[in-house]
Amino acid sequence: MINSQDIKNGTCIRLDGKLYFCIEFLHVKPGKGNTFMRTKLKDVVDGYVLERRFNIGEKLEDVRVERRPYQYLYKEGDDYIFMNQETFEQIPIAHDQINGVDFMKESEIVEVVTDASSETVLFADVPTKVVLKVTYTEPGVKGDTATNATKPATVETGAEVRVPLFINEGETIEVDTRDGSYLGRVK
Repeated sequence: MINSQDIKNGTCIRLDGKLYFCIEFLHVKPGKGNTFMRTKLKDVVDGYVLERRFNIGEKLEDVRVERRPYQYLYKEGDDYIFMNQETFEQIPIAHDQINGVDFMKESEIVEVVTDASSETVLFADVPTKVVLKVTYTEPGVKGDTATNATKPATVETGAEVRVPLFINEGETIEVDTRDGSYLGRVK
């Protein structure tokens, strides 16, 4: 159990039978009335964001989570098979539990978050920035650069990314896995 004033970003709590990660918190001391914590909590299972107020001193059930590096091996049906980097144990993780799954390459290292008490996988996070090779894109037409124009490009994982007109097939680019946006060219 933790007190509500101990909530920080990344703290995992159990609330109404569900697991939530704190993504934002604010310690509020109004001119009149009691001090409270204003939080934004993200549901681990479906990603729903909930805004919740807690009075100072309120007891909450915290959940101990462990973050470990796992290596992505291959896809089997709807599951993705990962290997623990320390014990070499292999585990399947469902498609919807992986953040940024469209930009994940084989042998990529991802961070898997598990509930320490029950050893169940909560979710897996692909690194925020990944380097991918462009496998297909239409050639850019000279003179189309008056505005900040983009075109679709398919990367080696099969995902589609909007890239500037000067990017050609075979080039290596950096992509943000949170929203699939183009970050820059890699030399």
